[in-house]
Amino acid sequence: MSAANKQTPIVGLIMSGGGARAAYQVGVLKAISELLPPGTPNPFPVISGTSAGAINAAALAIYAPDFDQAVRRLHFVWKNFRVNQVFRSDALGILATSARWVSASLLGGLGRQNPQALLDRAPLRRLLESYLPCDRIQDSIDAGHLHALSITASGYGSGESISFYQGVDTIEPWKRARRIGAAARITLDHLMASSAIPFLFSAIKINREYFGDGSMRQSAPISPALHLGAERVLVIGVRQDPNTRAPRIEGEEYPSLAQIAGHVLNSIFLDSLEGDIERLQRINRTVGLLSTQQLEEGGVPLRQVDVLVIAPSQDIGKIAAKHAHHLPRTVRFLLRGLGASRRTGSNLISYLLFEKPFCRELIALGYGDTMRRKEEILAFLGRETTVATTPRVAN
Repeated sequence: MSAANKQTPIVGLIMSGGGARAAYQVGVLKAISELLPPGTPNPFPVISGTSAGAINAAALAIYAPDFDQAVRRLHFVWKNFRVNQVFRSDALGILATSARWVSASLLGGLGRQNPQALLDRAPLRRLLESYLPCDRIQDSIDAGHLHALSITASGYGSGESISFYQGVDTIEPWKRARRIGAAARITLDHLMASSAIPFLFSAIKINREYFGDGSMRQSAPISPALHLGAERVLVIGVRQDPNTRAPRIEGEEYPSLAQIAGHVLNSIFLDSLEGDIERLQRINRTVGLLSTQQLEEGGVPLRQVDVLVIAPSQDIGKIAAKHAHHLPRTVRFLLRGLGASRRTGSNLISYLLFEKPFCRELIALGYGDTMRRKEEILAFLGRETTVATTPRVAN
């Protein structure tokens, strides 16, 4: 489907953050690619990514002429992930950063030598340089396979959520309360900035400002896709569907630092997306009660936007707890001091568990959750449900 095709609504794809949890997104994309004919170009003219979702979004944009190829590349990387491809996990690397944190705390700071982050992400930049030639994003736009790509990051100086976008010339920048859409040529720096989890990974300087993880202060994660022209949106979440969550369990002991950190990260990465989806659904119900004439006469600048959400059917934190032993010994030692070895610390681990067994289980979960809704998804994409009935074997 070309971005210029007006016979069907422009579908936007929204992929949120979540560190290693983003492996679930790859499983969803893998299922969608198998439901479409081989060689199909990108079915999402508007792609919006944040944090680890920004990296997945960029891959789809770069290889937009062949959606199946784009997903295969993502699948190959994620199913073979190791922690040392994302951040330094060797003893020297862990000890160096940890020692600087301890020294800074005991000595009241180290001046310009103050630690910037707990973990060193130099391996991730090298990996992205090998797999993501960002200069090809414009080729996808020029060929009509992509309308726009947005990558959101959070400015530490301004306190604003900036959605850097690259798209067709007709797109206008936007400004809302603490939210800005700015045209840019997307580079690896934007991807590294958008995925820079606070405290864990260092911020990235873009132009005059340092930026961190885009999930911070992103009060309206769906908004960038709508500003870029999406008329309906597919949202891939990375937290269990609230309708299938287990009942609340009363805590028996004071929360560990890992549990608190996991709670903070959940609030950064997950809560705003769920709140934005609820808000969009309320707006849809309100707009549905009014006629077109009433909307025009009242000057109401709202429209109905169909939204389809695919979210994990299982608790990713519990899955992470099963695979925590796959982390390198040095990382386990570091996290054990924070209480992450307890059951309640599994949420923190789930953001850092870039290891094959965990990622492959999340990919399988995303794939299965999507295949169970294949008719609904194909209809949402404006495709015939008879396009593909037998999944293709992926490499």
